[in-house]
Amino acid sequence: MPADSSVPTSGPTSETSSNHERRNVPGPLELEVIEGLRVNLSAVERRAASLPGRRTVKKDAQAAWLLKAVTEIDLTTLSGDDTPERVKRICAKARQPVRQDILDALGMGDRRITTGAVCVYGTMVPHAVAALEGSGIPVAAVSTGFPAGLVPHDLKLKEIERSIAEGASEIDIVITREHVLTGNWQALYNEMRDYRQACGEAHVKAILATGDLKTLRNVARASMVCMMAGADFIKTSTGKEGVNATLPVTLVMVRMIRDYQEMTGIKVGYKPAGGISLAKDVLNYQILMKEELGRRWLEPDLFRVGASSLLADIERQLEHHVTGAYSAFNRHPLG
Repeated sequence: MPADSSVPTSGPTSETSSNHERRNVPGPLELEVIEGLRVNLSAVERRAASLPGRRTVKKDAQAAWLLKAVTEIDLTTLSGDDTPERVKRICAKARQPVRQDILDALGMGDRRITTGAVCVYGTMVPHAVAALEGSGIPVAAVSTGFPAGLVPHDLKLKEIERSIAEGASEIDIVITREHVLTGNWQALYNEMRDYRQACGEAHVKAILATGDLKTLRNVARASMVCMMAGADFIKTSTGKEGVNATLPVTLVMVRMIRDYQEMTGIKVGYKPAGGISLAKDVLNYQILMKEELGRRWLEPDLFRVGASSLLADIERQLEHHVTGAYSAFNRHPLG
């Protein structure tokens, strides 16, 4: 597979993309489309299993793809023991995700490489906004009762509004899994539409918590409903489920994105999250995005990866590329 060696810098998402493409907006809920969706499980599993062996990138091409992956990371801290100081350290790493000496050795020392965003709990938004001031890196806030989403609907909307008021420009919401498991697509649509409206100009990523949805058909249907209700991105997981991002789930979700684009002409983004901690794993996701949706979906306004430890492994692999030796993980801290 030919590799694209360009590594454009990341920046905040906005009402339109850098190509001035239309942003997704709520449209009608087409139940006949939703009910007609089917997934061939064995075909999905075969396609996903074949990917790592069929497509590889090596040497300079691999380094270019990994630098691109850095710009696609939502650098994340979502722990019960988060503190303002931890958030500040994460933000400092987001500004300079790869050591300068490594960038210099790669011939990229004069390029501005940042992560795609920093993702935090709502209470940490002011600290992240202050730490990232002037960087152009957006702050993403998890909302709507993350991770379970089992709080009253009006409180979910207030949580969104507060995070935006404090400076978040992206909101990662969690859907009510009950609506999917009971097939109540109207309730899921209404919920997602309300979230989209509450977000205003802030972009909204719909977390499906695919590990809780039981079947790939449910994943496909939930993906389509959320896009019909105006989601800017669809996202696999909170990172707290027993099963998080997988290649089969990704294949199903990106096929729904492709179908939705064919129906509406609108490009919706995709974000796998949870369990992606190795450089070799993110390469598989990047290659799948390029093969299924095209080169445009390798840009951070349409592809993000929710991760924390992934960045350390990418930096470690890049150092190996320029020195020929692997370093210890403690030489690549998050902050």
